[in-house]
Amino acid sequence: MKAVREKSEPIPAGAVGSTGKYGENLRLIAQAQAGDARAADLLVRRNGGLVNHVAQRFSGRGYEMEELVQIGSIGLLKAIRTFDPERACAFSTYAVPLIFGEIRRFLRDDGPIKVSRTQKRLGAALAAERERSLAAGEGELRLSELAARCGTTPEEAAAALDAIAPVVSLSDMLYNDEDSPTLESTLSNEEENLRSFNRLAVSMAIDKLPELRRKIVLLRYFRDCSQSETAAALGLTQVKVSREERRILEFLREELSDGT
Repeated sequence: MKAVREKSEPIPAGAVGSTGKYGENLRLIAQAQAGDARAADLLVRRNGGLVNHVAQRFSGRGYEMEELVQIGSIGLLKAIRTFDPERACAFSTYAVPLIFGEIRRFLRDDGPIKVSRTQKRLGAALAAERERSLAAGEGELRLSELAARCGTTPEEAAAALDAIAPVVSLSDMLYNDEDSPTLESTLSNEEENLRSFNRLAVSMAIDKLPELRRKIVLLRYFRDCSQSETAAALGLTQVKVSREERRILEFLREELSDGT
């Protein structure tokens, strides 16, 4: 569906300069984009039939009409937020592809992970309310504000929004460019994290040792010196180094023990 018609075609009812219901749409859109929440709500109600008409095209796929209409309403709200009155097309002409796209995206992304219908309905209502606030110029709502408007708790709201979030592949690019790393490359390496944690724990334990014992650890385990070489460097006997080393290991075992 073309957003801009050829010059030879008449401008449809509802385009710039039209009157009646379509002109009223344009007036309400301007008010909504200027931050009037009531205008955005009125637009959604007045164009509800359009959403229902599109949602009907997807009936019989295992979803309730109410659910499809809620998802479609998100597309309608996006249309309200982004419609440019200078376009040579009616608002409905512009809105239909966005409504279709939102429902198609929902159906496409809903398959891999099954969630309850209650969560999906709540998630759709939350997403619609978020789009309504954006369309009305209120900005992005905090999760607590979004939850309060939909009569739920922040915890339930977070779970519901997660439930309807699109599933992505680990091979997807992190950014929209050819040299972008994949999502998989950002995953945490648990083994490396464990090694880093162990190194930090050992370092903190060594810092608690007296200075002489810290020097012994440095020479024996970081510079790979023998006991005799360590003794010579510190002016000690080899027996003294051996005894101190045993005490160091006993201290570290106790310090690093998990208590089991």
